[in-house]
Amino acid sequence: MVKVEIKKLDPNVDLPNYQSDGASGLDLKAFLKKSIVIKPNTSEIIPTGLSVAIPYEYEIQIRPRSGLAAKSNITVLNTPGTIDSDYRGEIKVILFNHSKVDFEVKNGDRIAQIVLMSVLKIEFDEKSELSSTERGLSGFGSTGK
Repeated sequence: MVKVEIKKLDPNVDLPNYQSDGASGLDLKAFLKKSIVIKPNTSEIIPTGLSVAIPYEYEIQIRPRSGLAAKSNITVLNTPGTIDSDYRGEIKVILFNHSKVDFEVKNGDRIAQIVLMSVLKIEFDEKSELSSTERGLSGFGSTGK
């Protein structure tokens, strides 16, 4: 278990929570003064009323909720969205409406899930040639269907 500091930007905001013991993501809710309608094939930025202080070498990923995707064709546009450890602003979620009808987001709706992930930093070792593999330079679709 990793402790993450969280701040409610309004006393009425609900903290994210796990919906089951085996869940890897915590459900994130919209915090709205008035509903937001997402038109078909458009996106809207949905505030949550929360900010976090993530420990260094971690990130929070914002991921779609499968129920919203399956039932309403609503997803997180930049999946997964990343909240970096040095960001202290409000968590906001970019929701996209893939359906043919308007989708209304109301205050308290579960709009996404957040997952804490470890971040490994890269140190590049520049080479003039890379080691060879059987696949080599073959790209998209080269390994089969």
